[in-house]
Amino acid sequence: MTAIAIPELALVALVGVSGSGKSTFARRHFAPTQVLSSDFFRGMVADDENDQSASAAAFDVLHYVAGKRLAAGRLTVVDATNLQPHARAGLVKVAREHDVLPVAIVLDVPESVAWERTEARPDRTFGRQVLTRMSRDLRRSLGRLGREGFRTVHVLRGADIDDATITYEKLFNDKRDVTGPFDIIGDVHGCRAELELLLERLGYELARDGAGRLVDAVHPEGRTAVFVGDLVDRGPDSPGVLRLVMGMVAAGHAICVPGNHENKLLRKLRGRDVQLTHGLPETLEQLGREDEAFTSEVAAFIDGLVSHYVLDGGRLVVAHAGLKEAYHGRASGRVRSFALYGETTGETDEYGLPVRYPWARDYRGSATVVYGHVPTPKPEWVNNTICIDTGCVFGGALTALRYPSKELVSVPAQREWYAPARPLVPEAAPRPADGLDLADVTGRRFLDYGYGRATIAAENSAAALEVMSRFAIDPELLVWLPPTMAPCSTSTLDGYLEHPASAFADLRAAGAGTVVCEEKHMGSRAVVLVGRDPARSAIWTRTGRPFFADPALNAALLDRVRAAAAGLFTELGVDRLLIDAELLPWSAKAGQLIRDQYAGVGAAARAALPAALSVLDAAAGRGLDVGALRDRFAARAADVAAYTAAYQAYVRPTTGLDGVTLAPFAILAGDGVSFAGRDHGWHLERADALVAADPQLFTPTRRMVVDLADPDAERAATDWWLELTGAGGEGMVVKPYAGLAATDAKGRLIQPGVKCRGREYLRIIYGPEYTRPDQLAALRDRNLGRKRSLALREHGLGLAALDRWAAGEATWRVHELVFAVLACESEPVDPRL
Repeated sequence: MTAIAIPELALVALVGVSGSGKSTFARRHFAPTQVLSSDFFRGMVADDENDQSASAAAFDVLHYVAGKRLAAGRLTVVDATNLQPHARAGLVKVAREHDVLPVAIVLDVPESVAWERTEARPDRTFGRQVLTRMSRDLRRSLGRLGREGFRTVHVLRGADIDDATITYEKLFNDKRDVTGPFDIIGDVHGCRAELELLLERLGYELARDGAGRLVDAVHPEGRTAVFVGDLVDRGPDSPGVLRLVMGMVAAGHAICVPGNHENKLLRKLRGRDVQLTHGLPETLEQLGREDEAFTSEVAAFIDGLVSHYVLDGGRLVVAHAGLKEAYHGRASGRVRSFALYGETTGETDEYGLPVRYPWARDYRGSATVVYGHVPTPKPEWVNNTICIDTGCVFGGALTALRYPSKELVSVPAQREWYAPARPLVPEAAPRPADGLDLADVTGRRFLDYGYGRATIAAENSAAALEVMSRFAIDPELLVWLPPTMAPCSTSTLDGYLEHPASAFADLRAAGAGTVVCEEKHMGSRAVVLVGRDPARSAIWTRTGRPFFADPALNAALLDRVRAAAAGLFTELGVDRLLIDAELLPWSAKAGQLIRDQYAGVGAAARAALPAALSVLDAAAGRGLDVGALRDRFAARAADVAAYTAAYQAYVRPTTGLDGVTLAPFAILAGDGVSFAGRDHGWHLERADALVAADPQLFTPTRRMVVDLADPDAERAATDWWLELTGAGGEGMVVKPYAGLAATDAKGRLIQPGVKCRGREYLRIIYGPEYTRPDQLAALRDRNLGRKRSLALREHGLGLAALDRWAAGEATWRVHELVFAVLACESEPVDPRL
């Protein structure tokens, strides 16, 4: 048996004269879909596989299909004679364009055997001289294939052709079967003492040789260290770092990829002419104190490093300078260059350093990419990529990312070992505290806001900018926007889509022990910033617009709130208060919406259905069997009547502020202080104080406090909800009693509240007939995950905005978070949820 080893991903070119058995060989060893035959493509473009005049067009199509297969990561075999250098060059070019290895398999059969096979084929009509020329071309090709770019050349003759077997080799960078857990360590640059301290902090047990030098580190839980390269240069002990990492790799306790500094060191050790800059002289001087055997081991170690690794089933990629998705698991000089150096724009900055192309901003891959190369003051996630070079040698820190937990662990540098050409922490240009910059709110943006991270899509930013720039109030006053609210889990109780039992289960699962059930007012959300100074006050909608179109109405409403809040200003020691509230009735703000979207449906149905019932009654009177049909129409009429009653419950006449009330339920913040950490009992007591100060303007929020460990308390709250919704109320919001900033056992924010809406109210949302069993069954298949994620994201952004405003931070710092909340509202989520 002759074993032919080829990479799992490669472009395989079969080379041989006509009649050498290439197609037979391909059928025997490869799947039909893997083989691209020149004969087939000639037939495709010319309806004749032997039409040589169609070869150019045929190979154009063949190369295109080969490219598509290679781009998708599929082995591709080209069945053609491939005897001409230009034909092979085209294949090598396609392979290089897709960063895969080109492999040649040559079938070298005697010309007489090939001619005998050719004569036996009636579709082959060329003369012997053509085959003689092919054989001559084959002889010339054998010595050229390697120089032309084929990574491996297999030449089969005689019995070897029939006895050959194909085996597949994983690429050196393919370690998908290695699943970790990993500790990925950033650029060390000769900082051996810091590396030792970091490994100890990560839980590794260090091993030393007889001379006391570190030669290995092993984790008792079997974790594997992964080094992102740049072990050497600039720092005080590059040989010590190399000795430790080489020992760990040899023992199977670590994996290492090369950095550009290792690449340069290797070229110098091999006698190449390189510039002695960027810390290389220090490394050479340190290696000069080692014996020649160690230096030879270093050269061999660096020479054996692979550009990047794909780990954990393809979920993790480690490369020194990062790696865009198209290069993952590929092998070429271009891939290696990107992994070592990244990509530059061709420009240099004010320090004379190359400007790096921000490839991570465009990354959309599912694999997490961890890299170093460009020192950064602190690691930041960008599109599932993270740079963990935190400039240890420049006086920063040495950082590791624990995977898969994604926990960051750092140790500070002992000192600045090497002065950076560019400051590790650039000096920020002075910026006016109240200045806004369009760049803060346009394009795709990434926000790390203390309670989490958010990615704002460019199209969502554009939608928010349209609203903010045309309709919103002054950004100096617009300090917070209310987040969307997720509904409780879908109920399975007969006749109900939402039910308190589901809401209580949701909060219990999130870790809330006590909750407050607050009456959900059916009106329009109103955020009130009221101060002793009218010029520093405003009232706005959930999208940041002035609440009433008439400024005089807004001013009059704020005057009344200001008067009622006088006691709170004194009690809380502030000159301004930010209040979250609902303005009632719904019709005061949404009258046109009710007329256009709801009343029209009800009016049309009330006009049509009685007429239809009258016709059916007449038909029944004539003896026609229309009883079942009439029952359906009667049920629809009853549903429409319930639908009309549902929205009419939230409609009442108002003139100016006459008939308008405000239902406050949270005192969010004041000048210099955020009240997000106060429990809801505290918030509602202050809301009650406003009601007591002006009972005509303010409406109280009814509530019940429920211990989720007490089934009787849950039953009582459920009965209260049934009574509330039965009387026409919208429903309730169930909130963790601890307050707006409530967290779970791991310190993560939990939903600030889940809404549980009444059975009749939901007719407005889902339509008059939604309670029919078939419709309820369909509606229960609603996906709440996206809505819940959006609600938490907006809530965290809002809390961060309150913190920044209370801390007196610059307007733009607050505004970027408020803007992000509005941008999140453009996410495609079912508006009925």
